[in-house]
This record gives sequence, C-alpha cells and structure tokens, in this order.
Amino acid sequence: MYLRDFIHLVGTSLAARRLRSVLTALGIGVGIAAVLLLTSIGEGIHQYVLSEFTQFGTTLVGINPGRTTTHGTSMGVFGSERPLSIEDAEALKQLSFVEAVVPFVQGNAEVEAGNRRRRTTVYGAGPQMPEALRMHVNSGEFLPDDDPTAPRALAVLGSKLRQELFAYRNPLGKRITIAGNRYRIIGVMEPKGQVLGFDLDDTVYIPAARALELFNRETLFEIDVMYRSNASVDRVVDGIKRTLIARHGREDFTITTQEQMLDVLGSILNVLTFAVAAIGGISLLVGAIGIVTIMTIAVNERTGEIGLIRALGARQTQILGLFLGEATVLSAIGGLAGLIMGLGLASLLRLVLPDLPVHTPWIYVILAEVLAVVLGIISGILPARRAARLDPVEALRDE
Repeated sequence: MYLRDFIHLVGTSLAARRLRSVLTALGIGVGIAAVLLLTSIGEGIHQYVLSEFTQFGTTLVGINPGRTTTHGTSMGVFGSERPLSIEDAEALKQLSFVEAVVPFVQGNAEVEAGNRRRRTTVYGAGPQMPEALRMHVNSGEFLPDDDPTAPRALAVLGSKLRQELFAYRNPLGKRITIAGNRYRIIGVMEPKGQVLGFDLDDTVYIPAARALELFNRETLFEIDVMYRSNASVDRVVDGIKRTLIARHGREDFTITTQEQMLDVLGSILNVLTFAVAAIGGISLLVGAIGIVTIMTIAVNERTGEIGLIRALGARQTQILGLFLGEATVLSAIGGLAGLIMGLGLASLLRLVLPDLPVHTPWIYVILAEVLAVVLGIISGILPARRAARLDPVEALRDE
C-alpha cells in the first residue's frame, strides 16, 4: 500500500463520517482543554506563591521558638522551653556573616487617630526590617536604632492605614493611640500589597519591645536573619545554632532556611498542580473511551471493506496502521482544538479575573498535544488489532 493510498483511505474514511469524527475529536479536545486550563491555574498559583516568598530576598533564615517541627514549619511557642528574646536578636547581630537581624512580634489592636479608629495588624519589628525584607519608606523614616529593650514610642504606618486614618493630611509628627498607648508617627511605608493574604499596607509598625509589652507576650514570634550572599547556608545555620545554644543551654528553637521553605512549598504546590491535572484527566479519559467506542463501531461497519482490502493483498500490519492512523488523526485534531479552547479560556480568565494567577508554559502546550496523540494511539490499538486479525474470507462472507 502506497503512502498516498494510506492517506487517501484515512481521509475518506473520516470525511465519510463527518459528524462522528467531529464529536470524537471534540471529546479529546474538551479533555485537553480541561487539562491545559487546570494545569495553567495550578502553575500560575505555584509561581505566584513562590514569587510572594522570594520577593523578600533569598538570603533569609527564620528562627522560631520551640523545637518541635512539622513538615519543616515551626510549631511556634508550643513546646518551647525558653522564649526567643530581644537579647537573642542582638546577640545574632555579632555574627560575621549577618547583614540584618529583625525581631518580630505580631498582633491585632485598635488604632485611633483623632475621631477615626480602625482595628488592624500591629507588627513589632527592629530597625533593620526594611533592609532585610526589601521594603521601602515612602516618607519620613523607619524605626530608629534605639535601645532595643527600651525604645521610644514611635510608629510607622502602612500606606493603606495612613489613608484610612489621615486621608490626604500629612501624618508625620502626629500622635496615634494603639490599644490605649500613644505613639508618634515618624514614617509611612511605600505600598507593598498583599502577601499570601496578609495586607502589609493595612498595618502599623512599632518597636518589638513595645509590641511584647502591648500584647503581654514573653517570646518573639520570630527572628529573621539576613545573611551575606557569599556565605553558605550551612555555615549560617551552624553559627546561629551555636550562638543560641550558648545562650539557652539547649536547642529549644527551630531554624528554617528559605531553601527549606521553598522546597516544602514547592512539594505542596506540585501536588496541587498534579491534583488539578488529574481532575482534567477525567475528561480526557472520557474522550479516550469515545475513540475506543467509535473505532470499534467503525470496524464492525467496515468488515467488508477490510476483507476486500485484505483480499487485494494488504497485510495485517497495513490494516493495523490504517485504523491506528485514523485514531491518531482524530486525537491530533482534537488535541489542536483543545489547545485553542484551553488557551482561549486561560486568556478569558485573565481578563475576567485578573487577580487569579494563570500561567501556561509552552512546554505544557507541547506536552498536551503529544498526550492527545499518544492517547489516540493507545485508544485505537484494540480496535485496530481486531480489524487486522479479521479473516478476509469471513469478512467478505459477512458483507
């Protein structure tokens, strides 16, 4: 059988049953579109979350009170034998590889300015926070380098909180009340937006020691250490461990490097992407079953044609290739249609829901089309083998 005869037979067979061919290809197309769209959403979320974590830099180490860890994340104060203190943060500044150390305390309180009040997040932080977390002051200055254990009652507003409390007035030098305590505003931060659901603009920053007193806490929520880019992570972790063990007498804290956080996070997000792809794969499986069904019906309908072709000298492998070719063409056309639908829906989602992260790597597009073709070949094997094994005499007699 010549190649042109093979192409002609495949083409005429599909054209003779246009509606059936279109519906079969559409089944594959819907499955490919579902897989492509859902994996694009999963990949978009993956990249969004990773970018949220890495926007603060890649040379950060987090230290939390408590030795117990679960999947790389500290359990916090639960199980802690000795709290992390302001003095611990000051001791870590003496390490040679350290560029910045930020003690953190977090809580929620009511903030008042004149006749306006708002409940918001209050962060107790150190003066090196902008440097460590790549945040910038829009006006005024950040918290000064006061006595860390007895700092002045100063505050820095997030951009959204500044707008809510002072509208278009200049807040610098004004007084606000946080949970009944008065603070003087010395700065306003540049807009930062939301990070993993936390609005960093709707917040106020005060000295960490003041926040410990405000929220009646004994331990810092966390200490963040920014280290030099030329220092190895192992050296950083070892140095922090030695310093804190010397102060605490035992390892009653948890050190989490950014690499560990990203590894754990990446694993979780990979599972998420796989899960949404599996959901889309159900539609693709339905399309594959459609190809098996349609090709089986085609073999039954074309028994006489198969017998005639065999009688004219066609080999079993040629009959096998003929039906596999039809299944492959159907799945390839369906795959292309699915790519168009999937990319179109992804673009539409970006327009309708701009906050939903949707990202479609080209490798996903190529893999989706390859998957469609492979699935078509696999789905067509059984009907094609059945056609190839038909006895020509029996096939012609049935006709």
